[in-house]
Amino acid sequence: MVFDSLSNAHLYFGLSSGISTALQFLLANNLNDMPIGKYPIQGDEIFIMVQEYDTLDAATEQMEAHRKFIDVQYMIQGTELVGHDVLHNQTISRPYNSNDDFLLVSNKPAFFSAFNQGTFMVFFPTDLHMPCIINGHSSKVKKAVIKVLNTNL
Repeated sequence: MVFDSLSNAHLYFGLSSGISTALQFLLANNLNDMPIGKYPIQGDEIFIMVQEYDTLDAATEQMEAHRKFIDVQYMIQGTELVGHDVLHNQTISRPYNSNDDFLLVSNKPAFFSAFNQGTFMVFFPTDLHMPCIINGHSSKVKKAVIKVLNTNL
């Protein structure tokens, strides 16, 4: 997992060409005005989903992981908590489904981080994450999730 300010994005360009493309897209575009929706960046290999939602109670959520795509998440407006852990021997509550590139675990996160405007997170296949969580009180956030094809499959 990577968690940093977008102003430091250049430090992570070497992780992969796909992650570099995603971070450069975030740096080059004003996402405040981008409408909610899904947009291609590099065909089906790299695409962005702009989302707006109200944050949720952690007690009702579960951690997730993906295999086919790496998540590059960027907080456009607002704040939320994100729970984290490393995928190892947790209890799988929803087995991995390659059609939607998703699995869920019922264990609680090892820790939470405050995800604030102007910061980004990168989640690799072994990074469990529980996004969208209330940070103090429920609030509306606008977030971008860039899906980057995992070329290490």
